[in-house]
Amino acid sequence: MKRYLVFEDGTYFEGTAFGSDTETIGELVFTTGMSGYQEAITDQSYNGQIINFCAPMIGNYGVAKQFNESQKPTIKGVLAREITDVTGNYQSEMTIDEFLKQENVPGIRRIDTRAITLKIRKAGSLKAAIVDDLDSGLIDQISTWKLDEEQLQKSINPTPATFAGTGKHVVVMDFGYKESIVSELTKRCLQVTVVPGNTSLEEIENLKPDGILLSNGPGDPTRHTDILPTIVELEKRYPVFGICMGHQLLCLANGAKTFKMKFGHRGFNHPVKDLATGKIYFTSQNHGYAVDEKSVEDTDLKVTQIELTDQTVEGVEHEKYNAFSVQFHPDAKPGPHDADFLFNKFWDMINK
Repeated sequence: MKRYLVFEDGTYFEGTAFGSDTETIGELVFTTGMSGYQEAITDQSYNGQIINFCAPMIGNYGVAKQFNESQKPTIKGVLAREITDVTGNYQSEMTIDEFLKQENVPGIRRIDTRAITLKIRKAGSLKAAIVDDLDSGLIDQISTWKLDEEQLQKSINPTPATFAGTGKHVVVMDFGYKESIVSELTKRCLQVTVVPGNTSLEEIENLKPDGILLSNGPGDPTRHTDILPTIVELEKRYPVFGICMGHQLLCLANGAKTFKMKFGHRGFNHPVKDLATGKIYFTSQNHGYAVDEKSVEDTDLKVTQIELTDQTVEGVEHEKYNAFSVQFHPDAKPGPHDADFLFNKFWDMINK
């Protein structure tokens, strides 16, 4: 069956339907990762977005629940040049088509993903719709669509969750966390409690943490301004590690500013340079906002890492407190593990 991708500027692409038969509107973004489609689809940082996969084919190793990065995806749709219904992985439980049907996510295959990527790179991230029929009133619907607070709240678990460990206690402030972050912490024997990102300072202190991790999450970091005073107090009392959204919030709490990028960083081939050592890591990233480097100059933060392709800020450290953050995902999944030593750094800060 034919299915269409319609942009807010009126242009459209035609392809073939797969996944759910629902119609949807979202922000269209692209990811450069050549694998890890399941992890991307279940990453809450993609909340409200239609993912355009640059890989020429996805689905070849199927889908298995154990590799989900969250309990339920909140993406709006999937675009792929081709998918396969034949899987070559003994762990596979279903095809990607079956998975998207189960999760009520529509997709389009046999669509020109390369042309779509080039369009986004030129124009920036655009709103778009996945529909079965072209409608004259559709452009107005796309233009007025916005990602509302109710949709964003679906990324945050409303009740605390505890993960057993024999070591010190880390509280993860959840803005849309990935399971791989908790996995990296428990791998180091840390006890983990995940709490909603708007949890109060008093409630966090009652949990008696030894360290705080600010998680990744979707959307504009400035919508979390109510939590910034809490972060300011936490960094004075505990070691703090921020990842992705957590990085942006740590910077905002200390007086820096953020901005919306033209088309963001999504994929896991992004080169990041450590300014102290000169080493370069390939990193996994998924964000549409970044920290303004100039705004960091008037704070107690110092820039520690930069993205080599566009010189954006990829890491900071606090010069007075035991707090640091990175824009990329050292937990990867998908992606390289070049930077997973940062969890060891956090572990060392806690145990000192």
